[in-house]
Amino acid sequence: MAVYQGARPRSALVPGRSRTSGAPALPRRVVRARFATRARRRSDRGAFLLGGIVLAFLLAFFSLVQTMAVSATSYDLDELNSERSRLEAREMDLRSDLNRLGREPAVRKLAIDAGLGPLGHPIVVPAR
Repeated sequence: MAVYQGARPRSALVPGRSRTSGAPALPRRVVRARFATRARRRSDRGAFLLGGIVLAFLLAFFSLVQTMAVSATSYDLDELNSERSRLEAREMDLRSDLNRLGREPAVRKLAIDAGLGPLGHPIVVPAR
C-alpha cells in the first residue's frame, strides 16, 4: 500500500473525520472539466449514439419479423379456406352423382352401355 505525504487515514464510523486527530478532514476539491478525463480518455457520446442506433434497429427488426409471421399465418389461413371450399364443392358433386346414378334407370343404362342385355323369362325348375 502506498503512503502519500500528508494523507491521513479516514474513520469508518464517522465520515469526515480522520482516525488520528479530531480535526475534520479537508474538503475535496471539485474539478469540473468540459469532458471528464481519466487516463487520457473522454466520455464518448458516439458509442452511446451507435448503441442506440443498433438497439433501435434490433427493435424494428423484431417488429418486422412479427409482422411477417402474422402475414404468413394469414396467408396460410386463406389458402386453407380456399382448399376447404374446393373440397366442399367436390363433395356436393359426388353426392349429386351418387343420387343420380344410384337409381334403377341409371343402373340399367350403364349395364346396357357395358354390353349386358336384359334377362329373358325365368326358367322355373319344379322341386322333387
